[in-house]
Amino acid sequence: MKTLALLAALSVGACTQLGGQPACVPPLKPAVEVRLYFGRDKPVGGEVSDAEWLAFVDDTVTPRFPAGHSSAHLDGHYREPSGRLVRERGKLLVLVVFDAPAHRAQVSEIVAIYASRFGQFGVLRVEQPVCASI
Repeated sequence: MKTLALLAALSVGACTQLGGQPACVPPLKPAVEVRLYFGRDKPVGGEVSDAEWLAFVDDTVTPRFPAGHSSAHLDGHYREPSGRLVRERGKLLVLVVFDAPAHRAQVSEIVAIYASRFGQFGVLRVEQPVCASI
């Protein structure tokens, strides 16, 4: 039990916030985690297929972030301004970048291309400072 408590204390201490930026304990370095939530419903009907998603990742995401990224399947919902609740399958794309804020233009391009290609009105984007290492 003492070992578990010590590990928990060390993991919390490995990345603390100082003025909005993480203070990381080596080998961890300050980074930004970017999470993009993509809806799969198409306004004309149907949804973005797995093959279309993979093609999008291959031709749009990977060239901008060749060091790597992760994606996962989602089931989510949101409320439209009209009050209607919409349930939608989606994809979560996670990027960890060490070149903040230089990544912002590439992330904006990914969002714009997805919205244009698949008729989406928006992609939820979340960014937060983290400590990371490879």
